[in-house]
Amino acid sequence: MTIKERYEGILDYFQREQPNPETELVHGDPFELLVAVMLSAQCTDKRVNMVTPALFAAYPTPQAMAAASVDDILEYVKSVSYPNSKAAHLQAMAQKLVDEFEGKVPDNMKDLTSLPGVGRKTANVILGIVFHQATIPVDTHVYRVSHRLGLSQGKTPNDVERDLTRHIPAELRFKAHHWILLHGRYICKALKPDCLNCGIQQFCKQYNK
Repeated sequence: MTIKERYEGILDYFQREQPNPETELVHGDPFELLVAVMLSAQCTDKRVNMVTPALFAAYPTPQAMAAASVDDILEYVKSVSYPNSKAAHLQAMAQKLVDEFEGKVPDNMKDLTSLPGVGRKTANVILGIVFHQATIPVDTHVYRVSHRLGLSQGKTPNDVERDLTRHIPAELRFKAHHWILLHGRYICKALKPDCLNCGIQQFCKQYNK
């Protein structure tokens, strides 16, 4: 099987089965999404969605969050992973949004990654969901599943992103991020992949070894 055939088979399957995938992070505006994605690093979306309603009620805008203390924010996020650093990053991120971006979430990689606590993956999620850009965020699920399927052998998330970008048409890239992520979350799990219930096993490099 060629790499082109592998990509085409996998993308065709997902387009049939999940034509309109969406993030599972609950949010109401770009700022809330940015906060939720920052909190989701090495943490489940389910846990983040339990935390954010009260957090967003207390700090509905960048201005409100910037005016809060790190300790105040920590009280709302203490049940997520790495709560101390995330609380500090949220406060500093909100402050920079207010000071340098008029309280608005930036629409480009350079400005987004200048925000405290915002790396390339988080920025790509914002650019894809909010600004409909053809990005492919690579988290642990996307990295793992891409290797198992044989879509990439890249050693770093950036390498995997480049491989996926090279082979996936622009109009499908952000959908493909969701497809691969959700496949990793519910089927191709880290410890025990559910190969018997996988609809793309015929295209999976690891399954067919």
